[in-house]
Amino acid sequence: MPVAIITGSSRGLGRALAESLLADGWTVHGFARSPQSLVHPHFQAHAVDVGIEASVQAAVATVLAAGRIDLLINNAGAASMNALLLTPAATAEALMRVNYLGTLHCLQAVGKAMVRQRAGLVVNLTTVAVPLSLAGEAAYVASKAAVEALTKVAATELQSYGIRVNAVGLGPVDTDLTRAVGADKLHTLNQRIGRPQGTTLAEAVDFIAQEWRAPSLATGSIRYLGQLN
Repeated sequence: MPVAIITGSSRGLGRALAESLLADGWTVHGFARSPQSLVHPHFQAHAVDVGIEASVQAAVATVLAAGRIDLLINNAGAASMNALLLTPAATAEALMRVNYLGTLHCLQAVGKAMVRQRAGLVVNLTTVAVPLSLAGEAAYVASKAAVEALTKVAATELQSYGIRVNAVGLGPVDTDLTRAVGADKLHTLNQRIGRPQGTTLAEAVDFIAQEWRAPSLATGSIRYLGQLN
C-alpha cells in the first residue's frame, strides 16, 4: 500500500485530498496544527507546525519508522490580502514562514528519504495569483512564487534519484478560506481564469490527482487550473 503525507489536512482541500487518496487505497499521514477529525483505518493524524523545522523532522521520522513515503503533498498554506504599500512586515514574514519555509522543511525532510528510496513524488500547491501578478496580494504572491522557484530547482536536483517534483496552481476553491473573501473579488478572479462558476473541492482534487494518476507527467512542471491570458 503506497504511503502519502499531506500537510494542512485538517479541513478544506487538504482533508478532501486525504479522503481521495484513502479511497484510492493509500495510507495517508495528515500533518496539521489544528485537531483532525478524519477517521479511517489507514489515516494517521500528526500535530505539526510546518513552519518549524524540528516539528516537521520529528513527524517525518515517525512516519518513516513504519516504512517508506511515496508521495508528499505540500498543501498547508496561509493567505492575506494587503495593498503592497500597506503590508505589515509581520504579515509578509508569516506568509513566507508557512508557504515557503513550510514547503522547504517538508521537502527537505521527506526528500532525503525519497533519495534513499530512489523514488517519490512531491506536489507543491501554488496559485494562479502568481502568473496573474494579482494586485492586492503582493506578499502572498511572493511567497507562492518562491514555492514555484523551489519546485523547479528541486526537480532538477532530484530527478536523477527518480523523484518528481511538480506544482499545481489553483484559483479560488470553495472552502472556508475563500468564503471569507468578498463575492465580487472572487467572481472577478474566476472570470479572469475562465472559470466563472468557480471551482469545487471535487474539481480541485481531480486536477491535483492527475499528478499521481498520470505518472508520465514531466518533473518540474507547474500546472494551473484555468485559462491564463
